[in-house]
Amino acid sequence: MKKLFALIFFINSFLAFSQVKWMTIEEALNAQKTTPKKILIDFYADWCAPCKIMDKKTYGNPVIYEFLNENYYPVKFNSEDKNTIEIYGRKFSNDNTPQKKGRNSLHEFTQFMNVNAVPTTVFLDEKGNPITMLQGELSAKELEPFLDFISSDLYKKVKTKQEWEDYQKKFRSKIKD
Repeated sequence: MKKLFALIFFINSFLAFSQVKWMTIEEALNAQKTTPKKILIDFYADWCAPCKIMDKKTYGNPVIYEFLNENYYPVKFNSEDKNTIEIYGRKFSNDNTPQKKGRNSLHEFTQFMNVNAVPTTVFLDEKGNPITMLQGELSAKELEPFLDFISSDLYKKVKTKQEWEDYQKKFRSKIKD
């Protein structure tokens, strides 16, 4: 009987531990048609150590994944993916991989979004248009103010570096140290 309770507790604990509900870019753009939300795209590569750190520590932070799941359509996109996708009225692929020496070539969608290094975080508006991108590894505390800033449309109002710095000073993180 104790084993049964332990098993039930383990399963409940596992299911209760929520993470980012990642989507494909196609799924996110389709979801926007019925329920408009901004999109966050995490461009990564399988070999990228900082990408793995962000997966575990940044996107694994409850404050981050809860905010993302509620306010964005989060997309994870392998910048070197070999699959063809069809979005924005065209096809994007990665046909150059067999000829490339060393690491894989960048997927055409990665290039289309002007991403040339990973990790890169790209924000799209409710119509799928780019807002901004953040290059490099970001901690949960570094990403959190951007998530709030962009989801609440403050990026449309802040026009100067000083206004951005003022926003950062006033921002109160929900992440415990």
